[in-house]
Amino acid sequence: MLPKLVVAKFTCTYLCNACSHRLTFARTCELGYPHNHSMLAATAVARMSRNRPLATLARTRAIAAHMSTSATPSSSLEQPVLFQSNGCARTYVLNRASKLNALNSEMINLLRPQLEIWSRSNLCHVIIGTGVGRAFCAGGDVATVLHNSLDEATRPAAIEFFKDEFELDFLLSQLPKPYVAVLDGITMGGGVGLGINAPFRVATEQTKFAMPETKIGYCPDVGATFFLSRMDGELGTYLALTSEMLVGREVFELGLATHFVPSRMIPSLMSHLSGHENPSFAQINNTIEELHSERQPDEPCGKLMGTVRSALDSAFGHDTVEKIFENLAALSNSPDIRVSGWAKQTLETLHMRSPTSLKVALAAIRRGKSMSLRDALQMEMGIATAYCSGASSDFCTGISAVLVHKIQERPEWSPDKIEDVSPEILERFFSDNSVFRSKTPRLSFPDTSLYQTINPMAFALPSESRVVDLIRSSCQDGPITLTALLLQLENLIKEKLGTKEKVLEVIYRRCQVVEDQGTTIVAWKEQ
Repeated sequence: MLPKLVVAKFTCTYLCNACSHRLTFARTCELGYPHNHSMLAATAVARMSRNRPLATLARTRAIAAHMSTSATPSSSLEQPVLFQSNGCARTYVLNRASKLNALNSEMINLLRPQLEIWSRSNLCHVIIGTGVGRAFCAGGDVATVLHNSLDEATRPAAIEFFKDEFELDFLLSQLPKPYVAVLDGITMGGGVGLGINAPFRVATEQTKFAMPETKIGYCPDVGATFFLSRMDGELGTYLALTSEMLVGREVFELGLATHFVPSRMIPSLMSHLSGHENPSFAQINNTIEELHSERQPDEPCGKLMGTVRSALDSAFGHDTVEKIFENLAALSNSPDIRVSGWAKQTLETLHMRSPTSLKVALAAIRRGKSMSLRDALQMEMGIATAYCSGASSDFCTGISAVLVHKIQERPEWSPDKIEDVSPEILERFFSDNSVFRSKTPRLSFPDTSLYQTINPMAFALPSESRVVDLIRSSCQDGPITLTALLLQLENLIKEKLGTKEKVLEVIYRRCQVVEDQGTTIVAWKEQ
């Protein structure tokens, strides 16, 4: 049950961050929970000192003194999450730059009630998520989780962190208003969970996207078993097992972001979004599309395209890690230099990962493909509980090696080899009878009847399966010129900027394309 929204009137001229940071005469203030107005006033002082004339700053300082309720007011700039208002927009700002905005319990406990208030507010019409510094959010505070999990007395706190995090991720997926996640910087692990189910996910050239859990002896979570399993081909399986990073435009081109906007244009985007009165989802989409940056001729292509992508789908389409390794070993001898180089590098990468984590991640991804987001998160809750309860020592080994000691060598995983990870070990993470899952809590989800659920891929590039269906239909009567084919796909291409590039990549990868007297001919190639 959502808390009752409290609306109060104030005579001071500064609205709290839940309403507006502008110095105007306040009419109403959405409370819901107690506010520290000295903290809010300090925020005003900080902003005004940067942006306003001295006379206005003096007035603001007087307001700060008037609103102060404690002898030692704390500045909101020190808070790990800032809440801002501008026009119709409400923005949360992750504010732990020194920690790359890594998500901790305090941040989760600040975010959830504020998002619930905004969801019910008639003054809020669009919600925006951002982060300060080089990151949107570099992940969850797993070092603290590990510390708590090692002691039976504090283990419940470690499990509670995952529960709170997963419930927040689900809440963000169900917001009844347009939600724009600005992934301008490092976006990994827990940070992905905050943004991946937003209907609008904005990548920039600064975006660095990864689910790095197998690096630290853990398993992709925050709904990854739901969203990675639904990516084109086997891209999601590859990302889950390797923990590889995607950078910049390829985050958009592979469907993890819905839009690509240059980093320098983000302030303009924020301004445009807040300028709406009561925008529809379509209006928000059009606003972001207007700032879309097309691929430049000298811009390098994504690394997971063409023959490499075909090889990836082949290798990671298996249901056992052993078969994936075998396929990659065979591809390492491919005459295609790009394919053989990619396969060798991928084998080296997988060798560095926890064998247990690889098997748990693959099993979870395969199961997640047929699950709802709710069920996927609940499955991940069981896996997280098992790790916290000692189902694999790799959780401790990996976090200590990678995040604490920051070693470059392969951690001392146990078991050390893929073939030594038995079905019995795997069942520790999935079986209802597993003692390691016995303390798994049930996730508490909001009443979704109050929300307007939006397909997180509604404003992304079209899926490859949709593109393929249209190409096959156009080629069913035989070969066709590339010009004629693109003309038949014109309605699809016009739907979204960037679609033509995706269509062409699929055509050249999955069709037989030949040149005949200066004309490009396309024929569907049976897979």
